[in-house]
Amino acid sequence: MILNPFLAEFIGTAILLLFGAGVVANVNLKKTIAEQQTPWMLITTAWGFAVFVGVYVTSESSGAHLNPAVTLGLTLAGKFSWSKVPGYFAAQLLGAMLGSWLAYLTYIDHYRATTDEDAARSTFCTGPAIRNFKNNLFSEAIGTFMLVFGVLFMVKPNIEIAGEVQNFGLGALDALPVGILVWLIGITLGGTTGYAINPARDFGPRLVYQLIPRKNKNADWGYSWIPIVGPFIGGSVAGLLYGFLSKL
Repeated sequence: MILNPFLAEFIGTAILLLFGAGVVANVNLKKTIAEQQTPWMLITTAWGFAVFVGVYVTSESSGAHLNPAVTLGLTLAGKFSWSKVPGYFAAQLLGAMLGSWLAYLTYIDHYRATTDEDAARSTFCTGPAIRNFKNNLFSEAIGTFMLVFGVLFMVKPNIEIAGEVQNFGLGALDALPVGILVWLIGITLGGTTGYAINPARDFGPRLVYQLIPRKNKNADWGYSWIPIVGPFIGGSVAGLLYGFLSKL
């Protein structure tokens, strides 16, 4: 079934955030089964599989970018149309908000039982292990660079009409390689900032956290620009570098 590409981006990003926010809630909130398990491996594995499922479901319809930094990187590499970028950005942000809100509803009793506000916030958005904005920005940029640069070598046209390329996306090799790449980034590079590597993944759920009714709420807006700007920098550099290399 082929969906409207903007609707597909919305659905795919919602799937991503439902599973991604859900696993963090499962690990960090009180009285859940996974609270005492090995959290980082569980989180990184679930995020990798969340990407896999989101990409698998929507790749035929939209290319399954599910990430504004990926959309920008593909566009700068000449593999995506600028005219579709605003619509994709909006769909990804709204999808991320819906997915994180659904995860919140799923775990609402456990949120009520959790008094550690840092743990509650971490189920929505990322934060640095050591607060150093320069290094935090670099961490987000390098993680996203590796994501977009790797993806650019994986993708091929996923939609062709009458022999004309209509779209590039993340589903060209099915979805497994992209999920493995996200898993690898999380395991190897994600320990500094929680590896947002996706502006919509962080900003959308942070907005949801700001809106839910909790005491002592602190969305940490002072840090919030890092997981937005860093991924855009990393994705842009990857796209431009790929475009340069492809002309050599």
